[in-house]
Amino acid sequence: VAFGQYHIRCLPKERDALLQFKAAIFDPYDMLSSWTTPDCCQWEGIRCTNLTAHVISLHLPARYYHYKSLSLGYYYESLSRLYISGEIHKSLMELQHLQYFNLSFNSFRGTIPEFLGSLTNLRYLDLSSCYFRGQIPTQISSLSHLKYLNLAHNYYLNGSIPREIGNLFRLEYLDLSGNSFEGYIPSQLGNLSNLHQLYLGGYHSALKIVTTDQWLSNLNSLTHLSFNSISNFKSSPSWLRTIAKLPKLRELSLIHCGLSDHFLLSFNPSNFNFSHSLSILDLSRNSFTQPMVFQLVSNTTSNLVELDLSWNLLKGLTSNHFGLAMNSLELLYLSKNVFKGEDLKSFMNICTLHSLYMDGNNMTEDLSSILHNFSSGCVRYSLQEFSLAHNQIRGSIPDLSAFSNLNILDLSENQLSGKIPEGTRLPSHLEQLCIRYNSLEGGVPKSFGNTCTLELLDLSFNKLSEDLTVIFNHLSGCSKYSLQDLSLTFNQIIGSIPDLSAFSNLKMLDLSHNQLSGKISEGTKLPSHLQQLCIRYNSLEGGVPKSFGNTYTHCNN
Repeated sequence: VAFGQYHIRCLPKERDALLQFKAAIFDPYDMLSSWTTPDCCQWEGIRCTNLTAHVISLHLPARYYHYKSLSLGYYYESLSRLYISGEIHKSLMELQHLQYFNLSFNSFRGTIPEFLGSLTNLRYLDLSSCYFRGQIPTQISSLSHLKYLNLAHNYYLNGSIPREIGNLFRLEYLDLSGNSFEGYIPSQLGNLSNLHQLYLGGYHSALKIVTTDQWLSNLNSLTHLSFNSISNFKSSPSWLRTIAKLPKLRELSLIHCGLSDHFLLSFNPSNFNFSHSLSILDLSRNSFTQPMVFQLVSNTTSNLVELDLSWNLLKGLTSNHFGLAMNSLELLYLSKNVFKGEDLKSFMNICTLHSLYMDGNNMTEDLSSILHNFSSGCVRYSLQEFSLAHNQIRGSIPDLSAFSNLNILDLSENQLSGKIPEGTRLPSHLEQLCIRYNSLEGGVPKSFGNTCTLELLDLSFNKLSEDLTVIFNHLSGCSKYSLQDLSLTFNQIIGSIPDLSAFSNLKMLDLSHNQLSGKISEGTKLPSHLQQLCIRYNSLEGGVPKSFGNTYTHCNN
């Protein structure tokens, strides 16, 4: 049917249903602005089948976009959200051929509509992070073709998990995490023999697992399993044996489940082994204190790539057996424990380790001794990301060139002091160096300027006192082409603003809260790609020179 310049493929009943849905929606960002033309198959988020013109897909998740902002020396990677809100109108019952339905990350706030159970051709349903409250309607169990169901992070969904979900035999993906469910996990979930990914629990959850019913053992297709805040999991070690026998399991998360050393001692790890396929293990936010957990891991998993033991109470030296046995481990998260610097020796022989996060521990040693102990093994060649932030590490910045492949190093919020010695070399591939919130003095050595890959340098909240022109001269080796973010805020840097045009890729520069003075010379140029310049809280005189042009010179502090 022709209508002006449009070729109408849309079925009138379905178009009317979508317009009624739109009328019940608050759309502050005009996400549905295209919903005016006669052919609804051309509208944003709508897809129709070519054969019959029935609507088969409604894809309207909130849209996010990234932007960087600079405030008090922090570079924020921020997300802005474009969303719709209101109610999901029952007119959508007309879309009986709908197979794909995604309204995630919007703001509906009511209850999940019961009428969704009538859309019996649905294969994919995503209503995650929509602020729904109340209980899951049992009508969802009528969606017998459903393969994907995601109701995660609505926070105020409550009551019990309907046992009727166990009737969705085709389900391959089920995420009910991040809600406020209570009671026992229904054993009927054991009927979902096609399930590949299962995510249950969350920080608002009061879910429990039935201690005598081994329903999980039926889920032989599981590749991803996450239990978060399952309060009684610790009372039955037999569940861990059940999980260990799942033949295809690749990722296992047992977060905030009250697991402790006593839990590990209550069974013999030699009685079982995890599947060879297990590559990611997350045991964060539990109550482990002794390194025996490392022994358990190395004795029961052989191909682990990622291990998260952050937010426990771990301390002490781990046996060298762990480092030698973990010959696939790439990511190790040990933040928020009580390790000391000498305990790093245990990890120096993990020759595959790319990322090590030790922030927020109990390290009080000198940085040179910590790094010397750690750099004695092969890990110094493999390590790419290394965080020692939020400790009480002392000393100054030693030569770091032994870590030849390091990309990111974070030494923030420690007790480093003194001048950075001239000639201190950085790793040749270093991209980000963060040493904020310490007590470093003097300036920046020339050797920093010879790091040709350096993109971010954060020396804010220290006691640097060198002339700004000298600092930029020292950075004007090959790093002048690579630097994108430079923060020197909250120091005691003197001098005025030099010509910065040689730093051709610099996007963010924070010089606020220093002792800069005098006039900015007319003709002083800024980098051509600069987006944010912050020079507040100095003693600069006069105005902004015309040579700054229209460069964005705003900061948020």
